[in-house]
Amino acid sequence: MNEALTVLIVEDDPLVLLGCQQALSLEDIPSIGVGSAEAALEQVGEDFAGIVISDIRLPGIDGLELLGRLKARDPSLPVVLITGHGDISMAVGAMRDGAYDFIEKPFSPERLVDVVRRALEQRGLAREVSALRRQLAGRQALEQRLIGRSPAMQQLRELIANVADTSANVLIEGETGTGKELVARCLHDFSRRRDRQFVALNCGGLPENLFESEIFGHEAHAFTGSNKRRIGKIEHVDGGSLFLDEIESMPLNLQIKLLRVLQEHSLERLGSNQPIPVDCRVIAATKADLGKLGKTGQFRSDLYYRLNVVTLELPPLRERREDIPLLFEHFLQQSSLRFDRPAPELDRNTLSCLMAHDWPGNVRELRNVAERFALGLPVFKKGAASAESGGPSFAEAVEAFERSLLADALERHGGNLSQAAQALGMAKTTLFDKVKKYGL
Repeated sequence: MNEALTVLIVEDDPLVLLGCQQALSLEDIPSIGVGSAEAALEQVGEDFAGIVISDIRLPGIDGLELLGRLKARDPSLPVVLITGHGDISMAVGAMRDGAYDFIEKPFSPERLVDVVRRALEQRGLAREVSALRRQLAGRQALEQRLIGRSPAMQQLRELIANVADTSANVLIEGETGTGKELVARCLHDFSRRRDRQFVALNCGGLPENLFESEIFGHEAHAFTGSNKRRIGKIEHVDGGSLFLDEIESMPLNLQIKLLRVLQEHSLERLGSNQPIPVDCRVIAATKADLGKLGKTGQFRSDLYYRLNVVTLELPPLRERREDIPLLFEHFLQQSSLRFDRPAPELDRNTLSCLMAHDWPGNVRELRNVAERFALGLPVFKKGAASAESGGPSFAEAVEAFERSLLADALERHGGNLSQAAQALGMAKTTLFDKVKKYGL
């Protein structure tokens, strides 16, 4: 039984209510007691984790109407009814309407505990199934936003799904153009903070004299020209997520202040001594090695350790070449819709150039190339994707492309080797060998 589940008892007789709560307390089952259905409805919100036990005969709204209202809010919520001798037929009818069970007065503590345990077990299982379904839906949605079948991207999506709904601060490491802000938005959108603010701030794009005011805020007349109070980004995003890109650019003196906010969950505006409580999840991103910067005194090591409770490493595009065709097709379709023109067909020569290019600008550069292709412009300047650019060998590019084709065929046919082999026009044994070779 899940100890977090609570029993809400609705009973207007104080002695019966006390007896029920004592019986459950002896079995270490937490409970809450209320004397009316109206009070019960205030207790049962969207995230109510528990079951409800209610007398049928109550002042105001009776137990049957309470049952209907509760089941309308949450069809999986177990509701147990307490009945008098003359209410049994009524209770049987209520079970047809969704009541979990009924207990007839007078009842023994053992009878109450037995029904409660069974109802709590059902509630716990239902909540686990619901959580798994939400997790699965989240993973599927992540696949649509973080595109790629490479092992690195699969691992990244798995990590995001596991940590998104926690309060842990996250450090995202990756080269320019790898999609750090997109990952930060996914962390926010798949968390319980999704309905609150998400604010992105580039630490490298702010003058140092405005940095403190922008992040922490200031009081009126805190410095020359500050005629009005300003709410800083951390206070503004209270309850939500703050994304600090290029965190390595934050001035050292302000790193100390940010560290204090993370430790104490409060801040002081510039020009004020009044602490303000804040609930803000910080997601930081860097293209530098903060550990090395910490050793040379260019970044505070204590802030680095506070930020990297969870570290997500974004692979550069050149290290996941098998994702290039899928990503390019995605961006091409988006660009064609935006430019209101049909998507041109991707020919083998262009695809070969895409697979051979070194992609110093990563996914951002690939998106730009897809936009050019949608407009009918050359994807690269002459010689840009040549061997001199430091790209892979021809054999490496062919292998990456082949792996992508095989992965796509297997996904389209639900992992069925026979059907995938037929679609690809190759022998099943050949496909099987290639699946082993590429770790598919």
